[in-house]
Amino acid sequence: MERQLALPVSVEDFKEIRQDGYYYVDKTSLIEQVLIGKCKVTLFTRPRRFGKTLNMSMLKHFFEIGTDSSLFEGLHISQNTELCDQYMGKYPVISISFKGIEAESYAKARSQLVKRINREVRRFQILLTSDILSDVDKDLFRELLKKDMDDATLVNSLQELTELLEIHFSQRVIVLIDEYDVPLAKAYEHGYYDEMVLLMRNLFGNVLKTNESLAFAVLTGCLRIAKKSIFTGLNNFKVYSITDIAFDEAFGFTNDEVREMLRYYNLENHFDGVKEWYDGYHFGNADVYCPWDVVNYCYDHYNDPDVAFQNYWMNTSGNDVIDHFVDSIDDPGMLTKTELENLVNGDTVVKYVDEMVTYKELYLNIDNLWSTLFMTGYLTQREKESDGRYHLAIPNREIRNIFVKRVLTLFGKNVSENSELLRSFCTAMLASDARTVERLLTEYMSKTVSIRDSFVKSLRENFYHGLLIGIFGYRDGWKATSNKESGDGFSDILIEANENGSKIGIVIELKYSKTEKGLDKDCCEALQQIDDKNYMQELQRKGCQKILKYGIAFYHKKCRVLAERN
Repeated sequence: MERQLALPVSVEDFKEIRQDGYYYVDKTSLIEQVLIGKCKVTLFTRPRRFGKTLNMSMLKHFFEIGTDSSLFEGLHISQNTELCDQYMGKYPVISISFKGIEAESYAKARSQLVKRINREVRRFQILLTSDILSDVDKDLFRELLKKDMDDATLVNSLQELTELLEIHFSQRVIVLIDEYDVPLAKAYEHGYYDEMVLLMRNLFGNVLKTNESLAFAVLTGCLRIAKKSIFTGLNNFKVYSITDIAFDEAFGFTNDEVREMLRYYNLENHFDGVKEWYDGYHFGNADVYCPWDVVNYCYDHYNDPDVAFQNYWMNTSGNDVIDHFVDSIDDPGMLTKTELENLVNGDTVVKYVDEMVTYKELYLNIDNLWSTLFMTGYLTQREKESDGRYHLAIPNREIRNIFVKRVLTLFGKNVSENSELLRSFCTAMLASDARTVERLLTEYMSKTVSIRDSFVKSLRENFYHGLLIGIFGYRDGWKATSNKESGDGFSDILIEANENGSKIGIVIELKYSKTEKGLDKDCCEALQQIDDKNYMQELQRKGCQKILKYGIAFYHKKCRVLAERN
């Protein structure tokens, strides 16, 4: 029986995937497209975790002298024998990633960049014994191995390495630079952006512009970055972003590719859920899934199909852009609450997108924020107007959860800053004053966005649930737990409140009404469920002398509250 292929979680080296028995989604058509395009310098911009690094590794292993041709057996590119004969294993390749170059100071970031270049240079120590290179050439190569490069050596390092490689191999050099913009992003965060821009401009200018030893170069990054700020003077330079039709299926998984992966791991019946959670991106004319999500989902569910869906993409990096976006609600000239409500409820907003924004300008105004959300994968396009405006939407359930979580965090912050409202609400809860609880909860909800009844039921439930947990979490002496097993089921919220030496228990069951008229009926059903399922049992076991029961029903920003004492 054939051994099943492993899932390549966090494996980004093409050779390792092909040799060590990992599942590979064939993206080798990218090689053909790059060669047909014949651009001297090509930049691909995609959000994080969309396969940029793996594709760059694949390009390296295809073109590099001494490559193992068996790595490509059975893949799409192997069918083009003429192209393989002409290009496979024929070039010296400089392959360098700027991922992970981040530091709190320019000096430390520069040192990291030098070490990254040193590491790549060490791959070519064959040049030290070359019969073709002169002693002067070899001395130059030794300079590129030094950890204390001066600025002149650093900014010329990649260009000089291409010259030395061309002399030795009698072949022009391919340059691959992955995540070219990471140093710029980190420089902006830590306050040395202008210094880093100057360094990168000189480094890229020397290796990519008027370099006769360069065959061609491919770069990847998250943002495009204005050409004038980094790639000044490059004429044969082409950018393919998420709005371009060319290469639109090269990064990300298509519907067919996801179906095949799920089938291979006997997870076919999970397709609808995977599509809801991880699909929804629209690049060019292609609809694609986030590869990181799909691979991690299959990995987690292969041995345990009942594991809940998770936000995999969210945990791979910071979500600062969401913080800036949500925090700007109703600031003059910034985001309106209506726009955010439209997004989290599955609608679109129509906005101009500037793909040339620099890291220095990301949060300068709301237009730049919309553009940044789009280019970094938090929003996607549904259609484009003739005047260049895009219909932007949250792509899928995972990203929608990120937005909702940030909204709830902001709401909790507002609650914590309003001690009088918080005190009044909790006092009314302890007094079984359902009318006051209802009034104050409605007042609280008016401060946040509305989750519509027409949208995903479980998202609605999590949202209202999160609102209440956020309120109770700021009350000293109260311990709130969610979905805890008690009696014959799982109660929505249980609260242990220590008040003046007494231990009071509160049981809350939430309902989500289909219409405003159904609020009263749903409240009664919630209270009845507490009794029928004996949700009080856990609080009684913990010694609560008094237990209060609440049925709360929501409809948009309206609610109904009923209370009973046990």
